[in-house]
Amino acid sequence: MTDTLTPVLSADWADEGSWRIANYERRGGYRALRKALAMQPGDLIETVKDSGLRGRGGAGFPTGMKWSFIPKDNPKPKYLVVNADESEPGTCKDIPLMMASPHTLIEGVIISSYAIGAHKAFIYIRGEVLHVTRRLQQAVREAYASGYLGQNILNSGFDIDLVVHAGAGAYICGEETALLDSLEGRRGQPRLRPPFPAVAGVYGCPTVINNVESIASVPSIVANGADWFASMGTEKSKGMTLYSLSGHVRTPGQFEAPMGITLRQLIELGGGMREGSTLKFWTPGGSSVPILTGADEHIDAPLDYEGMGAHASMLGTKALQCFDQTTSVVRTTLRWVEFYKHESCGKCTPCREGTWWLVQILMRMEAGQGQPGDIEKLLDLSDNIGGRSFCALADGAVATVTSAIKHFREEFEAAMHTPAWELFPYEKSAKFAAEPLRRTSTENVGAH
Repeated sequence: MTDTLTPVLSADWADEGSWRIANYERRGGYRALRKALAMQPGDLIETVKDSGLRGRGGAGFPTGMKWSFIPKDNPKPKYLVVNADESEPGTCKDIPLMMASPHTLIEGVIISSYAIGAHKAFIYIRGEVLHVTRRLQQAVREAYASGYLGQNILNSGFDIDLVVHAGAGAYICGEETALLDSLEGRRGQPRLRPPFPAVAGVYGCPTVINNVESIASVPSIVANGADWFASMGTEKSKGMTLYSLSGHVRTPGQFEAPMGITLRQLIELGGGMREGSTLKFWTPGGSSVPILTGADEHIDAPLDYEGMGAHASMLGTKALQCFDQTTSVVRTTLRWVEFYKHESCGKCTPCREGTWWLVQILMRMEAGQGQPGDIEKLLDLSDNIGGRSFCALADGAVATVTSAIKHFREEFEAAMHTPAWELFPYEKSAKFAAEPLRRTSTENVGAH
């Protein structure tokens, strides 16, 4: 059984030239592909189902079940799309995986394509990370040259082509249907469902869309068996995963561990909180999920889908942003909502207009100019935004607002008379020495 400190996905990250195909093959790379090609596609899908692998992109939907939704009688071509548009605030697990071990992902793509009957696959990667795009493209060329991609791979009779497609830097394209529109050359906006991508995805054909980490986990499952993978993690959240730990901790970074590890354990692995710090609040899965506090019941809860759900939050992308007692909840909430306002695609009125109004109120409160009823207005706006849009961006935008008021209402009440930067001087919470920007006047806030 793999324990907390025995890496699987990140096992070769420290190797010299870990991204080279020679190093990957030396460690046993592409052996799982050979094993998979000797199996029936249906048996591969059942293996992934039995392993209990759930999507690592945020929703946690069972991967094998998603694959089984592809209609067998549909005559149209089938496609696999890997969602590598990692842009959730605080999340940084897919990018280092692709940089350090791109062939792990490529092998997973080939096996997954064979399982669902796809002969063309796409890796949709965030446009800003040019260095990662180049690393992936180089790895794809190596895979073609070695006979792992292309026609009749490994003399199996199976053909597969892989395209690395760079997006244009829109957070909304992390939503799978907006990603499909962008991949097809259109403006990235969420689609109305049904039809779902399994029936009508890219080019109107059956499509499976999975996160990078989900697909990269497939080779180890094929190589070691479903029972091996299911022996890690918790009863309903199986396997190992990558957690992104950041914020006021001594050693931020990526930590691979079985599902169900606690934040307390991860902070200990990260060297503890920075000197003089006490954990005040944190995000289990990036800024799109409700925040939790430093209470024992929260930091000792298992970091799996059920454990976070039991505390009215979500595991999300496993981006653990930790904030200490020097941090203003009002200011943090404002910064997150500003992000969602900026990244809203504008398709849905509640999201487009509602996030703008949330920012206006929070800007006023950050400056200590809150008005009676502002807290109730924030909650009312949130109620009219969440669940009323094509995608989950609106839900993520209000999750931080409602949970922040729930756990730290007194700070929002203090915003009626005292600026956040006076209650919590920003230079004390900054990770670096540079003086952070602050709004200091009514003119900067605007007459809202």
